[in-house]
Order: sequence, then structure tokens, then C-alpha cells
Amino acid sequence: MSTKPPLMELPIETSDTGFYSGFSKSVAIYSKLIVAILVIWAVVFPEQAGRILNAINSFILANTAYWYIWIVALFVTLCIALAIWPAAGRLKLGVDADTPEFSNFSWFSMMFGAGIGVGMLTWAVAEPVYHFQNNPEVIQGIVEGSSAENVRYAYKWSFLHWGLGAWACYAIAGLALGFFCYRRGLPLTMRSSLTPLFGKTLSGPLGNLIDIVAVVATILGVAQTLGFGVEQFVAGLTRIGIDGLMNDGGTANTTGIIVALLAIMGASTASALSGVGKGIKWLSNLNMGLSIFLLSFFLIFGSTFFGLQALFLGIWDYVIALPSLMFTVWRADGVEGSVATNLEGWQGAWSVFYWAWWVAFAPFVGLFLARISKGRTIREFVLGAMIVPSLMCFVWFTWAGGTAIDLTLNQGAGDAIFGTGDGDKIFAMVVHMLGATLGWVMSLVIVILLMTYLVTTADSAVLIVNTINAAGDEGPKARPHIYFWGIALGAVVGALLIAGGGGGGGLKAIQTAMVIGAFPFSVVMVLQCVALVKAISNDIKREKSGIQTTTEAAPSAAE
Repeated sequence: MSTKPPLMELPIETSDTGFYSGFSKSVAIYSKLIVAILVIWAVVFPEQAGRILNAINSFILANTAYWYIWIVALFVTLCIALAIWPAAGRLKLGVDADTPEFSNFSWFSMMFGAGIGVGMLTWAVAEPVYHFQNNPEVIQGIVEGSSAENVRYAYKWSFLHWGLGAWACYAIAGLALGFFCYRRGLPLTMRSSLTPLFGKTLSGPLGNLIDIVAVVATILGVAQTLGFGVEQFVAGLTRIGIDGLMNDGGTANTTGIIVALLAIMGASTASALSGVGKGIKWLSNLNMGLSIFLLSFFLIFGSTFFGLQALFLGIWDYVIALPSLMFTVWRADGVEGSVATNLEGWQGAWSVFYWAWWVAFAPFVGLFLARISKGRTIREFVLGAMIVPSLMCFVWFTWAGGTAIDLTLNQGAGDAIFGTGDGDKIFAMVVHMLGATLGWVMSLVIVILLMTYLVTTADSAVLIVNTINAAGDEGPKARPHIYFWGIALGAVVGALLIAGGGGGGGLKAIQTAMVIGAFPFSVVMVLQCVALVKAISNDIKREKSGIQTTTEAAPSAAE
């Protein structure tokens, strides 16, 4: 049992002069090289890149289903345990005198906007529709697809992917970072979260490697989210009357991709230059306000009773089934087209993909959550970061997606909604509900909301990557580095979308790269769990022995 004082100093070598002044050159240069090589490879050798990436992706998905399912179960279990463990839950992410920097409304707004807001506008309608047509119960013959009896199953699986599992990934990364940065005074960078395991060795190459893995995972995870957002943004622009941006098949063409990325990345880079307390906070509050307006529209004018019933029954089914859902892994039996093979294919395409996506997104959202959560207790952080956003997702899925299902199932919408692309479904639904004129107005509101979510996500990612590259320095960064990562993030999305042929092929290319990038960081996250439990246990013992557990003055947040 350790009774020694905890490590409260982790020097990271940074450059004193030149272009990389204030930055860890090893982390900044190597992460930039990896991203640049990926972009050039995807553009210059698209067929070779696609073939090799797909082979690696297939190997990972075929051999890591157990890993992803079980580690997300670990994250959920640990978060709940820390929240209900009295001695752990009362510990602050900071010293005793620290108080939260942001109001609860701003905190939830930034958390939701950066964490999952973009995906909400695409998948709140598209995913329940998918699962309404096909899910494991349909594959097993328990229920018929597209039937009224399948609505509850559709929401059980939708809630699984967007509920506690997703937010537990973010909470673990954010909690580990916030704990060691604001209690110990260590740099706000990924390596600090592993100090109970590796100590001062993290000042060198091992720490650099961990931060590089985090940067690459962040870029690929955010690229996945922006890829879906770009497709939906182009669909929205087409709905409000801007033509020439989509292919005949209903997917964004090269012109549409370039126009969308120029608008999104230009605005996000400008916002990133203003910092968290200004541009990002203002945009987060704006998109939360617009989200409440749009959600209120569905609550009042959508399928209100259908959505309410789906919400309560869906939560009940989800909570009851969660212990089983978290640990079930389906494996093929070697027979093509068999139930077992189809279940494995479904789980790989949905659950395993989602867990990889949330893990890839975790360094970005986790560090961002840590940055905006200084002064909150572990219990407050865990409950706030898991339960509130999950409930917001559930409400969106049941009222937005539920309205789409109800209009099709009971009100004769036919293929007007189900027959459109994923990103276009929400636009098709409001046009069907309101008619051409009012539908155009509501489509414009959705386009503006989507733009604010995309910009919030992208500019937050740029700031987070720069923070990691700058050895955890939260202060102002050199403008060229912000410009570089803004351009690089847009280039990754554009290169993979265009190299993949746009639309479904392009999104598949981004998905493949993201799954590959997520795997090494998933190992880091499991180590974070071990380090966090070890640190909290030792701190409780240290407090009983009168040994100091926090830095004298925790680093203050950047203005």
C-alpha cells in the first residue's frame, strides 16, 4: 500500500524558440506527418489505400468484437461505481477551493454540442428507422421488421448505441484527465492520466507516443462525425434551393463536399482562434437554443403521444436489457446466411462500429470535458456527463425518429421519409409535415443548427489537438498551428470522402480509417481505468494518513 505523496510534476520538453515555440516537437511533428501521409495516400493512391485500409479494418472488426464490447461494459461499470462510491464521488476535479467555471446550462450545452450534437441531427431519425426495419430480433425471427411490434426493439438498440455506453467512453477519458490535471497540477494532456502506472517515464518517448495516438485518434474520430455532417449539410443546402451539390444518387458530389468543408472549416478556425470562453461557448449556447426550438417543434407538432410512449417504454426496455446487451457477443458459425452469421455481421456494422467511434472520439471529448469541468466533483461529473446527455439523446430519438416512424407506419407517408438518404431524412420529414413553404423555413433552421454543431465540433477539436501538442498548455496557441489543424481536419474529411467516391463509399473510407485509429487508443483507455482506480484508492488512504493529495494551487483555466 502506497503512502508516498503522489506525483505532482511531469516535465514535458517543449521548444523555446522558432515555429514550434511552446510545443512538444516530437508530438506535433509526428502527428502532423501521420495525418499528412494519410491524406496524400488517400488522394494519390485511392485504390491501394482503400484496399489496405479495408483489409486492416476487416481484421480488427473480425477479431476485436469481444474487446470493444467488454471494454465499453467496463467503462459503464466503473463510472457507475465511482459515482456511488462515497469516498470517491466527493473528490473534486481540482483543489477544495475550486468552483465550476461555467454555469450548468453552458456546461451541458458545450458537452452535448461537442460530444454528439452533429450525429444527433443525422441519426435521431435515421437510426430508429434502420432498426425499425431490421435488428437482432428481426434476424432471429422474434418479430417482423417494419411492424408495430418492432418499435420497442428499434429503440432498445438505438438507446444502446447513444446512451450510457457512448457517454461512459467520454466520461472515463475526461475524468482521468481532469483528475490528474486539476488535482495534481499535471499537464492537461493524455499522458498525465497514466502517471500512477508509468510515473516520470511519461516525460519521454512513451508519453510522446501516447499523445500522438490521442491526436491521430481525435482527428479520425472527428473526421467520422464531420463526414456524416458534411453529407447532411449538403442535403440541407439542396433542400433550401442551392443546386449542383449532389449526385443523382442523392449523395454529395465533389463540389458539394468542397463547398461544405470550406464553409465549416473556415468558420470553425475563426472560432478556434477566439478560444473556449468566447467563440465555442457562444456557439454552444446558440446551438442548444436552436436544438430546444427544433425539439419543441417535434414535441408539439410531431407524433407527441407516439414519442412519449416510445421514450418511456424504450428506456424501460433498455435499462432492463442493459446488463445482457453490454456483454453479449455474437459469433458466426461458418455458414453463410445463417442466423449466427447475420447477427455477427449486424453487431460488427452497428455496435462494434459505434464503440470504436466513441473510443476514437474520446480523447477529443474527454479532454474538452475535463477543460470545462474544473471544480466539479467526480460524482457530479460522472452523472452530468453520462445521464443528462443520454436522456437528451433518448428524447431526440423518440420524438424526431418516432415522428418519422409514426408518419410512415400509421399516417401514409410511404417512401417520402424512409426512401431518402440518411442525412436527408430529417429534411424530408419536416417538408412532409409542413408542406413546401413552411418546410423550407424549417429546413433553413436545421441547416443553421447543423452548421453550429459542425463548427463547434471542429473548432473544439482544433483547440484540443493544439493543447495536446503544446504539452497541455491551455493558453493561446500560435495562429499557424490552428490554421494547420483546421486545414488538416478538413483535408482528412475531404480526401477520404472524395477518394472513397463520395456518399456511402466516402463515408466507408472514413469509417475504416477511424476504426483503425481507435484501436490503439482503446488500450490507453483501459490503462486509464486502472490508473484512475489506483490513484483514487491511494488518495483515500493518503487523506487518512494526513498526506497531501492535491497540488498547492491547481492550474487556472485559460481566459
